[in-house]
Amino acid sequence: MKVKIGNGLLPLNLLVIVLIVAIIFTLPDLLRVIVGLPFLLFFPGHVLLLVLFSRKEGLGGIERVALSFGISIAIVPLIGLILNYTWWGITLESTLYSIAFFIFVMALIAWVKRMRLLEEERFSIEFQLRMPGWGGGTWGRVLSVLLAVAIMGALGTLGYVIATPKVGERFTEFYILGVDGKAAGYPTELATGQEGKVIVGIINREHEPVIYNVKVMIDGVKNSEVGRIELEHDEKWEGVVAFTPDITGDNEKVEFLLYKNEEAKPSLESLHLWVDVT
Repeated sequence: MKVKIGNGLLPLNLLVIVLIVAIIFTLPDLLRVIVGLPFLLFFPGHVLLLVLFSRKEGLGGIERVALSFGISIAIVPLIGLILNYTWWGITLESTLYSIAFFIFVMALIAWVKRMRLLEEERFSIEFQLRMPGWGGGTWGRVLSVLLAVAIMGALGTLGYVIATPKVGERFTEFYILGVDGKAAGYPTELATGQEGKVIVGIINREHEPVIYNVKVMIDGVKNSEVGRIELEHDEKWEGVVAFTPDITGDNEKVEFLLYKNEEAKPSLESLHLWVDVT
């Protein structure tokens, strides 16, 4: 018995709406993954194929499925590349709405083209309800098995990546700026007892909360300290740090040392300035 469900545009668009609702209302991650996988890996290519090949003739079912995956994998990065050069940038919302807009527009064009065809010319998804078997030629069976293995392998790999995301490189950004917020205007000449100031910046890229301390050393002697700066991952801190030299000399080395989580040794190489003290 054959089951005919049209070209699948209606359920496809309904699933896209479900995904948008799941993202907006922060529904369970499982639902978002179940709907999100076909949204990224199948829907864009499928609707584009419906635009290009609206008739029954031209592509078979296996070819449409395989090309839908391949074209989707090409379209989604292209949309991301375009977003990268817009003021929206690549975010969850911009990516979601852009791909959904592409699917809706292509679905509308596919529907218009479909309405212009005779009923018997229109492509429709049909299921043959029968006992499983190995009908068809040898090459057809081999291609079916290879396609099934490739799809299951791709889905399995994607599922593994989602379930066990790789943690990026762990590091901390540490820098000093002049008091005007630029990489210039550092104090180079001070009198004894005169206060020098710079802006110290820290950005936590450690993928975990970190407590930082900054010590200022002048010729190896501790001069000032800024302590217990608690930052979450990707959190940034900038603050004015002052130091006061009390010994005269040319090219006095003013060092800025960064310590993490109460460690006894600096976590990074020191940043330094050379100051003439009169």
